[in-house]
Amino acid sequence: MTDAELRQMCHTVLPGHRQPAPAETFAAMAAWCAANNVEHDTYGDGALIQSFEQKIADLLGYQAGAFCITGTMTQVTALRLACAERGSTLVGLHPTAHILKHERGNHQLLGHFHALQIGDPHRPWTLEDLQALPEQLGAVSLELPAREIGGQCPSWDELEAIKAWCRAQNIHLHMDGARLWECAAAYGKPLRDICAGFDSVYVSLYKGIAGLGGAVLLGNPAFVAKAQEWFRRQGGNVIHRTPYVVAAAMQFDARLAAMPHYFKRTEALYETLRSFPLLTANPSRPQANLLHLHMPVARDLAVAIRNRHAEKHGVWLFNRVGHAQLPGHCVTEWYVGDNLLALPDQRLHDILSLWSADLAASRQ
Repeated sequence: MTDAELRQMCHTVLPGHRQPAPAETFAAMAAWCAANNVEHDTYGDGALIQSFEQKIADLLGYQAGAFCITGTMTQVTALRLACAERGSTLVGLHPTAHILKHERGNHQLLGHFHALQIGDPHRPWTLEDLQALPEQLGAVSLELPAREIGGQCPSWDELEAIKAWCRAQNIHLHMDGARLWECAAAYGKPLRDICAGFDSVYVSLYKGIAGLGGAVLLGNPAFVAKAQEWFRRQGGNVIHRTPYVVAAAMQFDARLAAMPHYFKRTEALYETLRSFPLLTANPSRPQANLLHLHMPVARDLAVAIRNRHAEKHGVWLFNRVGHAQLPGHCVTEWYVGDNLLALPDQRLHDILSLWSADLAASRQ
């Protein structure tokens, strides 16, 4: 049985949002389109998509925004253009940046820019890390929150210092904001304030928003217009973006309104986890409504425990799991969304007790 089949047979899933069937999603989209008199865009020209782009731009404090079919295309394009404007092909990236870890060398093979790694792989890069690079950078990318290190973010003072330094050094500061919506509650700041000082921002329409796909790039009108032309050159000029925009727009406000509740649930989860030392959270305090859970067993054993729980108890504990630095340890990611928000505290405690007992037994 595949992981997807095992997960589907479970009545309780811990990480993420509930995943409706395609028929349910499409029915909700059709009803929303009918209620709002939605018509298709044509190559991005249409009332719905343009109003939604502007809505996000206004929310984040930018003059312009443009839809792009993938975040991968969005980010390398933005950084390529930033480098061209600054006269340097060098971009500073965290060692765990999505561009380095998951995009198969596209920034190099497609000739977008050259990357220099900044900082330590296990913490957000700092102003000191940035200042240690002797080269003149065209751009630097900062992920808020940084997924591959458990959703960590720089402190507010550190973030403001990075913004000021980049502005003074004429370095284009770009935000990988794939999960930007998730860090506002932890900072206790409006999204506009977090984005202020970034020359460009990319946000996802499907991660925390739970849409079907797509991204939006924010910046000044000239920069965004250049990016749109480069999206076309790279095959991103999809004739109808309506399905992606509708899937995001119809739930956008509700998802953003839920983010503070997800974060409160994350804070409560951390308190619960104190009773289960074999499940170690990283970071040590929540900085977004996502975290990493470290387990003192090998990856294959963790998967076996997960699958047994799915078959025996109908509970899906986690999705992907990876090897940790220490031998005999592994790590998984929890996104605290609708599933954990709806789960009663006692039910969660009971699940964690069974899970922890299995981990303890496997170490004997």
